Amino acid sequence: IEIGPSEDGYIKIVAPIEDSPAWRAGIKAGDLISRLDSTAVKGLSLDESVKKMRGEPHSKVSLTILRKGETDPLVFNITREEIHQKSVKGKIIEPGYAWLRISQFQEPTIDDMAAKIVELYKQDPNIKGLVLDLRNDPGGVLQGAIGVAAAFLPKDTPIVSTNGQLPDSKQIFYGRAEYYALRADGDPLAKLPEAVKHVPMAVLVNTGSASASEIVAGALQDYKRATIIGTQTF
Repeated sequence: IEIGPSEDGYIKIVAPIEDSPAWRAGIKAGDLISRLDSTAVKGLSLDESVKKMRGEPHSKVSLTILRKGETDPLVFNITREEIHQKSVKGKIIEPGYAWLRISQFQEPTIDDMAAKIVELYKQDPNIKGLVLDLRNDPGGVLQGAIGVAAAFLPKDTPIVSTNGQLPDSKQIFYGRAEYYALRADGDPLAKLPEAVKHVPMAVLVNTGSASASEIVAGALQDYKRATIIGTQTF
């Protein structure tokens, strides 16, 4: 699970990692962890809580969860696994319409996304609508967010900026390879079909869409490149 800052002394879950034991058990974005096995979370630091949650594959951990709308705490007994997550999925959902899912922004995400887009356009060269699914995507590396947004925007577009009182806090990140390529061997977006810059888009978000997901959704919304659909993000 991806966790956020404490809330009332409890650990808040940003989103369960897709296909993980917590995801399969039914833990949801926004849940609050109150106990780890028999230990109350209140009074523990975030690092101490994380250490208690982690463990060897096949070992077990019990999470007591407080969930909005539920009167009583929920107890989830989870068997730990080593997490192997592919961050990009995609398919043609019906002729002319593609679904592209990013579950987390990792180092291979931009390369995997570019390969998936090329594959989708080979399957259907006349895509007329694209759904970018960022639901329960808790974020990840900043370069991933810049690269994903850049794939659908004109080259050199400012994607995200930071501002503050100190000079080094003033930065602008543009949609070009020097800002999103994590390897020095070229531009991973160079082989994308030109049509991807213009295809009508919808972006799906929810309360588990955080951090890098919000950067992508915000950039595509600000440039009126995509319609954002869903609930308020994290």
